[in-house]
Amino acid sequence: MSRQPRRLSYAQGLGLFLITVVAVAAAPRAEDHGYAGSRSCAPCHATEVEAWIGSHHDLAMTEVSEQTVLGDFTDAELTAHGVTSRFFRRDGEWVVHTEGPDGVLHDYRIDYTFGWMPLQQYLIELDNGHIQVLGLAWDSRPAEQGGQRWFHLYPDEPAMGPTHPLHWTARDQTWNYQCADCHSTGVAKGYDPDDDSYRTIWAAIDVACEACHGPAGGHVAEAEAIAAGEIPRWSKNKGLALDLIDRDGGRWLVASETSLPRRSVPRTRHQEMEVCARCHSRRSQIHARPDPRAPFSDGYQLALLEPGLYHADGQIHDEVFVYGSFLQSRMYRAGVTCTDCHDPHSLALKGDGDAVCARCHPAQRYAVASHHHHEPDGPGANCINCHMPQRTYMVIDERADHSLRIPRPDLTLALGTPNACNDCHLERSPHWAQATLVDWYGSQIADRPHFANALHAGRSAKAQAPLELLALATDSTQPGIARATALQLLRDQPLPSQLTAMPALLEDADPLIRHAAVQWLETTGPEVRFRLGMPLLADPIRSVRLEAARILAPLLQYDLSAAQHRRLEAALDDYVAAQKVNAERPEAQLSIGLVELARGHERQARSAYQQALRLDPHFAPAYVNLADLYRKQGADAEAEKTLRAGLERIPEDADLLHSLGLLQVRTNRIDEALASLRRAAEQSPDNPHYAYVYALALQEQGKATQAATVLMDAYRAAPANRDILITLVNQYQRMGDLDTARRFARELTQHWPQDPQAIALAAELDL
Repeated sequence: MSRQPRRLSYAQGLGLFLITVVAVAAAPRAEDHGYAGSRSCAPCHATEVEAWIGSHHDLAMTEVSEQTVLGDFTDAELTAHGVTSRFFRRDGEWVVHTEGPDGVLHDYRIDYTFGWMPLQQYLIELDNGHIQVLGLAWDSRPAEQGGQRWFHLYPDEPAMGPTHPLHWTARDQTWNYQCADCHSTGVAKGYDPDDDSYRTIWAAIDVACEACHGPAGGHVAEAEAIAAGEIPRWSKNKGLALDLIDRDGGRWLVASETSLPRRSVPRTRHQEMEVCARCHSRRSQIHARPDPRAPFSDGYQLALLEPGLYHADGQIHDEVFVYGSFLQSRMYRAGVTCTDCHDPHSLALKGDGDAVCARCHPAQRYAVASHHHHEPDGPGANCINCHMPQRTYMVIDERADHSLRIPRPDLTLALGTPNACNDCHLERSPHWAQATLVDWYGSQIADRPHFANALHAGRSAKAQAPLELLALATDSTQPGIARATALQLLRDQPLPSQLTAMPALLEDADPLIRHAAVQWLETTGPEVRFRLGMPLLADPIRSVRLEAARILAPLLQYDLSAAQHRRLEAALDDYVAAQKVNAERPEAQLSIGLVELARGHERQARSAYQQALRLDPHFAPAYVNLADLYRKQGADAEAEKTLRAGLERIPEDADLLHSLGLLQVRTNRIDEALASLRRAAEQSPDNPHYAYVYALALQEQGKATQAATVLMDAYRAAPANRDILITLVNQYQRMGDLDTARRFARELTQHWPQDPQAIALAAELDL
């Protein structure tokens, strides 16, 4: 059966809009937060509301109805991962017969639709208020584009059973945590950790006016009072509670709650874009109800250019939702914002195809063969294909890279990153692409420096990485997100010389850089951490204050003044509250446990680790930290029991094996320890510390040759690692190979010129 995706007319959309408003109004709502509902906007802002109706924001989530369900529920079937699911109607409801959390087929009622184009997903409410995202989606594209079919969102995943983290019933597929904050307005999750339940409510089921403009109850009340003549239109005492943004002759309104002080200072274009960033970014939430008027980093922590999310040059890899990419672009640095290209209400582009780009980049200069060197009407002449290459997510959903970059085949050759030329010319090599660009634009096309080289060196733990990363971190001409990523990577390769740069970085204007610089302080001793970190507890950005609190937590065991102790304790209370925003996640419980342990609260730490394991019995870090807590309490038997329980769930986890090996060393079971430490090093070849510890254990048992082999493998993985270099020097000294010992001593002093042990070893070897 072929079904064409429906487009809502204005009348149909308005009817759906009113139905949705009525349904939401009948649901529990947190009136004290001042939400008025989109229907209250329409009398004064009809043009904007009309544009919004039927938009992707309006249709981000809806209740199921004849108008909103696009999928085929006429006994359609789909077989995926060995399970045949059936979609049908029963008693006016939309139902799917599919595999449940017990591995058995059941009937489940569809409660909500999720999204519209190019695919539509479906939500099912399970026990305890968990609303789950079905892993079977409807391709809503036209049939001639391959649409109008059911498909599985994870077709390439092996063994997609109920224990898989991407199974639709798993915690990672829970709407209340993963989706609600961005697909609905004014969400209060209502999570109860005691029984792992939700009582989630929202002000609007979709992305409504107040999702971007803030709760408008005070504004609506005053506007109605003005219309009724109860207060003068421009009364000094009763002015409208609005924040306004200058937008080249227009105004972009953000309503204020009546409880907040009224402000008349216009917002900047950067602040406008941060409203969009709240949802169009890969981030974690650190505030239960983020204020759209507040800085982005007060409510969220942005993911940096991490492996798996971005390539080393910042191109998108996983789905990162635009903002982190756009921060890298020259457009961002020039002051361009989202609404320069997208209508903020309809979300439509402000022009067809290249016409959007031509608003700023004249067609007579750029839409010509002398610029793009392709056929005028061909795909190579299209701006997006070259400067915003698309990646496909969720099987059929193409997303454009918003870093707006010039293709760099030279980086493909050097680092293995993708480039737009070879995205189209699959039959050609990167060498060909680079030679062609040089022929067109000259050799300078590859001479421009790029942060990719430093990030790639850091990811690969190359010997030159610390110097390159520090140079990038301190270069104010580079994108802030790249500089912050460099600082993040420096934590794995800290050098004493880096300390001189930190005071300036801790005062950088970009909160991303301050946040990453605070994290670097974790590599320092208590005196430096106290001196440089304590001022950050008063940082104007909440994410920086929270990170400073976490880093400073171990200082509570030192002799702080009463005032300093109270200040740090208050900051840690705020940090724990931020983690409890996501209390249903094992990662958040782990973070709570680590901070509580630093505060000396062992009972609370143990409780948090145990809660993490109840939430996810396959979460290895909680086993490791719980076992370490038992070790500190002198309960090695309980620690070993904990680690073995983890290994029963995840038998080859390197962290668990390493921890078990250390415990076996402490309890003098050397043969068992060597076996565990060896397996840990083998399972995590990119972690040189595990190989280093295994080599030390071999040395202790007189197995010098075997230890040297392990150390050399670790050295090749991390050639600047201080501990590995020192151990190699000592190892070859003991073996009588002084030439090799001197070689490693030279490298040690090259990377660690101020290190006392490096200086002593160099003197001992007459260097």
